[in-house]
Amino acid sequence: MPESNGPVHFNLFLLPNFLDADSCASLTSELILAPTTQAPVYIEGAEGTIHETIRKTTSLHPSDATFWQVHEKLLKQKSALEAHFATSLTDCERPQFLRYEKGDFFVRHQDGNTQQLDFDHLRVRRISIVVFLNDSFSGGTLNFYDSTTTFPLKGETGLLVAFTADTFHEVVPVTSGERFTIISWFR
Repeated sequence: MPESNGPVHFNLFLLPNFLDADSCASLTSELILAPTTQAPVYIEGAEGTIHETIRKTTSLHPSDATFWQVHEKLLKQKSALEAHFATSLTDCERPQFLRYEKGDFFVRHQDGNTQQLDFDHLRVRRISIVVFLNDSFSGGTLNFYDSTTTFPLKGETGLLVAFTADTFHEVVPVTSGERFTIISWFR
């Protein structure tokens, strides 16, 4: 597929320095020491939520104070997101913190806002959010797709990217280093 002016074509909301470099470094240091679990993925008709052929990454669980601090900062973007996407939003899901190590990935998928989903919490998602905490990794691009276009986004430290939850996207395998991100969804 050809590349295009991806941010315009996919109506991406890009906010550089949503978190400054020092905040990203501090948060990453906390995440490295935080408890972990395998990141789930919800598949219609499948049992369980761990499917490493679909998504292989680690969920990190920082302190509640960190969760709520990030959540509040995300909520402050609500009016800007409503204006950009010309839609009304209600709230933001509790953020998730992820680490992609070498070989980790998430295949092409949609996050929600589609009637094809069996899971109510996915169906109500309107806007997806990814915040990059670092850029010291190779691979791991966030690719966006439609029937005519692909756009690979290499995240930079502190960048927030938002897109409609029905946009097809993937995280290609990390080839070196570790990719730390925060994800959430507005409803």
